[in-house]
Amino acid sequence: MWPKLVANKILGKRFGTNNSNFVANLPCIDIETALVPEVPSLEQIFVSTWNVGGVAPEDDLSIEDWLDVHDHPCDIYVLGFQEVVPLKASAVLGSENPTIQTKWNAAIGKSLNWTGHEQGKFHCMASKQMVGILVTVWVHGELVPHISHPSAACVGCGIMGCLGNKGAVSVRFELHETSFCFVCTHLASGDRQADHKLRNSNVAEILSRTSFPGSPLLNSPRKILDHDRVILLGDLNYRISLPEATTRSLVEHSEWNELLEYDQLKAELRNGRALQGWQEGRIGFVPTYKYYPNSDVYYGSGHGNGKGGRRRAPAWCDRIIWCGEGLTQHLYVRGESKLSDHRPVKAIFTAQVGVLPKLEDLQSLFAS
Repeated sequence: MWPKLVANKILGKRFGTNNSNFVANLPCIDIETALVPEVPSLEQIFVSTWNVGGVAPEDDLSIEDWLDVHDHPCDIYVLGFQEVVPLKASAVLGSENPTIQTKWNAAIGKSLNWTGHEQGKFHCMASKQMVGILVTVWVHGELVPHISHPSAACVGCGIMGCLGNKGAVSVRFELHETSFCFVCTHLASGDRQADHKLRNSNVAEILSRTSFPGSPLLNSPRKILDHDRVILLGDLNYRISLPEATTRSLVEHSEWNELLEYDQLKAELRNGRALQGWQEGRIGFVPTYKYYPNSDVYYGSGHGNGKGGRRRAPAWCDRIIWCGEGLTQHLYVRGESKLSDHRPVKAIFTAQVGVLPKLEDLQSLFAS
């Protein structure tokens, strides 16, 4: 049984054939897209990443404050999670279990459609899980008729270079005349000196191997970087290139700017060794990893060594970056939930969207 299961997992993750748990709830709409000019539209997009450390959401979990639907309502919500299940062999090699995906989507839907709002105002447009990586996209009801061609793709970069304990789940769709792609990632861990090269390699694999389904009748982008607007979020696992003692000293003295000078991801972006041309907003929050559960104390700080003597110095592991024109970031902050050893991170973007003019507008244009 196990050899067959392992072979199926390897083939599924290598070639992206496992779409059994992809959810895409869209009406069937036939929109005539003749050669007519586009007019710009602006949409607010909420993006969040959270490594939940294998902790399942309780039935009474509320994330309304985190989504901030009261004070900063958005049109689209994209939430990416890592380690929604413990990364044990049974989870990596076994069949996908939709239970945890259902639980997180229930919590998100409850918080977005809170009492006092119109029922069904936000819809789960797409949701896809690969082992511990889950990405779910929620869209305001008014936008749903204008979304087309949703699809998902998975790339495993973990055990044996292809299993899904590490890698990415990507969801793409078109809103009006503009294509979007959201890439939820969990890259290689490790704080040894050369481990950032493994993360760079993971990124290169994800960008080259991710391919979305298509047909000759659909002119939809097939690769991540073919899309108009691309946002990558996740536990990227980039660390601080300093000795652990130096890192902890800078953390204890709140020397955040000096610490950021040695942040691996910023160095890779700056030097073009990975994700060349991508952007990240200003980091004004403290490191998001690694905490003792249910505390504000960094792992290995004041409590002796962690389990097995590994201390894991603090780092900004959880990030949101983007590429492509037409995206403006307005918010980039972390949350303070103590659910796991990571803190969640969120961002809000304004996205420019090309929209076909309405029929009456075209008639007026031609009449003039």
